[in-house]
Amino acid sequence: MSTAHLLARSVGIVSPDHVLRNTTTRLIYALQPTPITFSYRASSKDEPNETIPAHISGVNALTIDKFEGRYLLSGGADSSIAIWDLENPISSVTSQDATPNNRYLPLSSVRKTSEEHKLGITQICFYPFDSLAFLTSSYDHTVKIYSSETLQPSASFDLDSVVYNIALSPIADHLLVACATQHQAVRLIDLRSGANTHSLPGHAGAVLATAWSPTRDHVLASGATDGSVRFWDIRRSSAELGVLDLEDTVGILGRHSSSSSSFQHSARPQAKAHRGAVNGLLWTEDAHYLITCGHDSRIRVWDTDTGANTLVNFGPMVRNASGLAPCIPVLPPARFMPAGGEVIFFPNGGGEILGFELFEGRLVRRLRRMAGGERDAGAAAVAGASSSKTPRRNVADRVTALAWRAHDVEMYSSHADGSIAVWKPRTEEDAEADEEEEQERAERDEEGRKRKRDVLEDIYLDLTRKKVTFGGV
Repeated sequence: MSTAHLLARSVGIVSPDHVLRNTTTRLIYALQPTPITFSYRASSKDEPNETIPAHISGVNALTIDKFEGRYLLSGGADSSIAIWDLENPISSVTSQDATPNNRYLPLSSVRKTSEEHKLGITQICFYPFDSLAFLTSSYDHTVKIYSSETLQPSASFDLDSVVYNIALSPIADHLLVACATQHQAVRLIDLRSGANTHSLPGHAGAVLATAWSPTRDHVLASGATDGSVRFWDIRRSSAELGVLDLEDTVGILGRHSSSSSSFQHSARPQAKAHRGAVNGLLWTEDAHYLITCGHDSRIRVWDTDTGANTLVNFGPMVRNASGLAPCIPVLPPARFMPAGGEVIFFPNGGGEILGFELFEGRLVRRLRRMAGGERDAGAAAVAGASSSKTPRRNVADRVTALAWRAHDVEMYSSHADGSIAVWKPRTEEDAEADEEEEQERAERDEEGRKRKRDVLEDIYLDLTRKKVTFGGV
């Protein structure tokens, strides 16, 4: 924080909230990779520096609890599950210059067994009101509920089709799980009754993404392979509220009236939000906007009051055209950013993460790890928006999921090579402090070597000055 901001705050010119937003915005723009690693087991004594990924066959899903921001869940491509305590890393010396490297080991984990998922995890999320339980979905057609303490499943639902995505409302008490599956209808599971309640038909292709409104517990959005994004009101017999249309820049869904908190129907029920499958949905915290990601390599921002396409252009660097797996961006908490200055981080094709201004589409950060899985935070692993270098595309290093740590300026990413990466701020002041610390360390080392040389020189002089006599016979 600058001296000017501190002075302005001390005399009451600006509010504490303004100072907080200014500081956290600066930190978010300074995110860089760290040397922190996640390993499913400790390194052996014979090979203390061996690389052991968090999940041997790749990581498909990632989430962090929103209560403490302490526990991270990861789901593997081999159906393995692990839970990590982010406040208890293990420090170990991994290089000759005795530089400490923080490493996380799982609190507990589940390897692939016949009793758990038989195929890879597609989505993982904590129970909305209690981090002691979480849900998973899988390519084996099932959705399961687990205990966070034992990692044992307490319930299982077979949907008879691949489950690509699941969503739980962050505010509702109806405990409905919206499931995106190979079916053309959104499937709803009631955790209270333990049964499939009903389906929401309307899409003309497999449903790939679902997301509940963060402010209205009965409103749901879904995206499918037919390129459509639909809104639903689960209280109504004809649940569909409307369809987003990429050609609508005015908004024909209409604003909801004071007597109703639901949308009006669209005049074009066959409208498309993307010219390709939609595999990512994300609401802003105030629910005024919905962000959609499609296989046409486009990110679109929609005004949910009217259904209008805001026409934000994120440029030609966006890549999202392979597979049906979820591709969900993250938004730092709104309290961290000034109004209208929100930043979105998108898991781009290859091994990079792109940061954009949400309402301007300007590229502000381009984050990537070094080739070969190196985790040197001080190396040139991050290219700024002005960089002209094009990153090498590494399928094994592909970013599969992103998660933001509650109450902190930290982002986590999972990768197809089985690793989990940590992104933390590194400002110019941090770099200068590191340089000063390195210089002080070098000076201390030099001083220590000088003392050793002085001691050896004194011993040598004492030996050479000592009078030597020879006795006669």
